[in-house]
Amino acid sequence: MADPFVPVAFAVPLQFSGPGFRIEPLGPEHNERDFEAWMSSLDHIRSTPGFSPEGDWPTPMDLDANRADLVGHARDFEQREGFTYSILDGDTVIGCVYIYPSRDREHDAHVRSWVRAGRAEMDTIVYRSLSEWIAEAWPFENPRYAARD
Repeated sequence: MADPFVPVAFAVPLQFSGPGFRIEPLGPEHNERDFEAWMSSLDHIRSTPGFSPEGDWPTPMDLDANRADLVGHARDFEQREGFTYSILDGDTVIGCVYIYPSRDREHDAHVRSWVRAGRAEMDTIVYRSLSEWIAEAWPFENPRYAARD
């Protein structure tokens, strides 16, 4: 049996607040706000470190497909297989952060985040704040989080 992504005794954080944003676990209750955020920001997300202009996401989908995707992320969170958080300013979704097992042997976690195009100034702020939070609050020894300038 493979080692769990995070230790069983680790209390997975359910929230974090940074300068100008907060995060909470992503779920289907965010569907319409999440959908609008990323659909309005496809090119910006594709240009964000950790995402690829030629990658398989983000690609347009309808609201029902987005809901199914959010249900999958919520299931991963509940089963402790990966952790996706909605990045919020008030009740407005301004992005997402994904914490999943790394596919390479060098890292123990792969972290990616994006913010909507209209809030691009938050990209570096979110990255720096979450980098510190992951280093301090999570049990990873060598996470990979694509750098921002």
